[in-house]
Amino acid sequence: MKVLLVAGARPNFIKIAPLVAAMDAHGGFVRELVHTGQHFDDSMSAVFFAELGIPRPDHDLKVGSGSHARQTAEIMSRFEPVLRRSAPDVVVVVGDVNSTLACALTAAKEGIPVAHVEAGLRSFDRRMPEELNRMVTDALSDLLFVSEPAGVTNLLREGLGDRGIHLVGNVMIDTLRRFREAARERQVARRLGLVARQYAVVTLHRPSNVDDPEVLGGILRALGRISAEVPVILPAHPRARGILMAAGAEWPGLRVIEPLGYLDFLDLISDAMVAITDSGGVQEETTVLGVPCLTVRENTERPITIEQGSNRLVGTDALRIIAEFERVRKGEVAQGRVPDLWDGGAARRIVEVLASREV
Repeated sequence: MKVLLVAGARPNFIKIAPLVAAMDAHGGFVRELVHTGQHFDDSMSAVFFAELGIPRPDHDLKVGSGSHARQTAEIMSRFEPVLRRSAPDVVVVVGDVNSTLACALTAAKEGIPVAHVEAGLRSFDRRMPEELNRMVTDALSDLLFVSEPAGVTNLLREGLGDRGIHLVGNVMIDTLRRFREAARERQVARRLGLVARQYAVVTLHRPSNVDDPEVLGGILRALGRISAEVPVILPAHPRARGILMAAGAEWPGLRVIEPLGYLDFLDLISDAMVAITDSGGVQEETTVLGVPCLTVRENTERPITIEQGSNRLVGTDALRIIAEFERVRKGEVAQGRVPDLWDGGAARRIVEVLASREV
């Protein structure tokens, strides 16, 4: 079976690494890797290929940044000739970024089956570009690989029960489990002069948080207060770093640092007292690591991290964020558990499904 695997942004690379390894181990696949170039600088792209053992892309579309419409259109334009030359049996897309939608739509219009890894996740907030990407990609896909039971419920509710829906687990956790020991050797907290379980890690990147001055201001007021209690480490995307600095994110206890590679970030968050984030991936990672997570959003497409894991939705109000942090600091947090099928075998199960059927 000939497969085109599509990745374009930092979270995609973490998800395709186990798929590449599982396909190669199976031996029944000819795979080609497409890198759209949605994330293109070394800190957001190249370091992940190197650390996760992902081979060089067979096709590098080099689309770069741009508005949602411009970027999506450019990916489609550059992906179409790749599809026609390669003539794959199936296109595998992961996640919910613009690359996911653009390549799924292009493949569907060419009559090529699409498999969506991480299907069915819903925040039910259509103001989020990722939500629209998820909904449209699922509607176009022939195979829907789901990471948590709520995803199956969502797909059935949307009338997609005639598709191949498979609850397989979480490929991002495959990568975490594979590289957790290697990450421990990085000693990032020590290098940064931090004491384990006595610091907070923050990630912010969603436009609804960083592009709205009022919302960002509330989050930063909370971080300022928290940074008076414990060191706060904020690895910032290149774009977000400039916004944060312009907004006055400067307190002695807050350290805005360059983006970290996968292994360094995994090690840093593993030893944290708490993660404060708007990232779906961090919600999942902290659930497996048992690290309390405060999600600065009003909704999440990963409800299992709240129902079974260590995640809490805290919104963007400064006082609420501070209050929830104080609960964590005092140890007033419930112990979560690792969801079923988040066992490191999701990619293998996906490959078995692909190999067992004519797509």
